[in-house]
Amino acid sequence: MKKKGTLNTSLSLMIASMGHTDKMVVCDSGLPIPKNSNVVDLALTKNIPRFIDTVRVILEELQIEKAIIAKELPTKNKAVYRELMSLLDGVEVVRVSHNQFKKLIRGRGNISFVRTGEATPFSNVILVSGVSFG
Repeated sequence: MKKKGTLNTSLSLMIASMGHTDKMVVCDSGLPIPKNSNVVDLALTKNIPRFIDTVRVILEELQIEKAIIAKELPTKNKAVYRELMSLLDGVEVVRVSHNQFKKLIRGRGNISFVRTGEATPFSNVILVSGVSFG
């Protein structure tokens, strides 16, 4: 039995499979996920698991070089924004409109999704994988 880190088998595999510049979208329960996407659906019920808790666990294992959020997050969901910025301390954070965010998640490249039970607005982030060497 695994002693620490991500215990969910599918999420652990997703993290281990990430390459440089691959994208992982950690999202609330309402974000429209494109059909046929690689998805780990963790949502159990409203707000379980929380978005912030899920991001915290992922960042313990995933090296990221950049994060992308909706520019609406700081004003529409201040508490989640503050906690997310604390977790992303030292990471470049790009802000785009929510509409642009939804276009980005439908783009090309390796994009995987982790759906949480979060039920608060704009609780979404695109984590761009970095490298842990060099």
